[in-house]
Amino acid sequence: MTTVAAITQPAPREFSTIGFGNLLRSEWTKLRSVRSTPISIAVALVATIGIAALVCTHDAHHIKNGSLDPQGYDGTLESLSGIYLAQVVIGALGVLTITSEYATGMIRATLTAVPQRRAMLAAKGLVFAAVIFAFGEVASVAAFWIGQSILHSAHAGASLGQPGVLRAVIGGGLYLTAVAMLGFGLGALIRHTAGALSAFFGLLFATSAFVDLLPSSWHDTVLKYMPANAGSQIITVIKSGRALSAWAGYGVLCLYAATAIAVALVAISRRDA
Repeated sequence: MTTVAAITQPAPREFSTIGFGNLLRSEWTKLRSVRSTPISIAVALVATIGIAALVCTHDAHHIKNGSLDPQGYDGTLESLSGIYLAQVVIGALGVLTITSEYATGMIRATLTAVPQRRAMLAAKGLVFAAVIFAFGEVASVAAFWIGQSILHSAHAGASLGQPGVLRAVIGGGLYLTAVAMLGFGLGALIRHTAGALSAFFGLLFATSAFVDLLPSSWHDTVLKYMPANAGSQIITVIKSGRALSAWAGYGVLCLYAATAIAVALVAISRRDA
């Protein structure tokens, strides 16, 4: 009699998700290991602090010789003026954070390891936003401190206790974070570096130039809702003209960024890598 031994096969293992915490750690490793990240942050830091020193030195000189009236002078905004250049670098970094994976083809390996596409994109965005917020606050505080140290010599400096000043200084980091996420959202949506950069710079800057072509009755109304004009109110202490309030303007900028990210979250599950 022939006995056939039963072959016992192991039960299939249940599928388990990677875990959002592991996704965050993975994205942090990728972000800090890419050469463009520390270089871009270093350039943005130098721009923010360097321009603050140059602008405030120039203004202090003209205040001392009487060619610049300190009345109505927004010393806080002037010390944070380097943020306008830093936003270009940080926004471009936001684009590259996602498009570089598409350019190199690494996105295929990423999506193979992490089938939860929306979770992957959310983790990547959260890590990037946290890094830029931390950097932005450090850069904003440093630029304010240096700028005010220079302006105090001309008796035109501001202090954190004055109305709107602390909000503006904290707003420097918030503004850079929102701009970074706008670049990130456009990069995730368009997936090509050149196209996403064109869309980012066009939305941030070219739209304001386009508004200048509108009839004068529409100009001021539309201009205040453009992303850069609206968002920059968060770092402005002395409001000018018919501009939006600080938080309303920042909310408009965040809405641009949130819209780009929301559309990218929908699109990433419907397109091939």
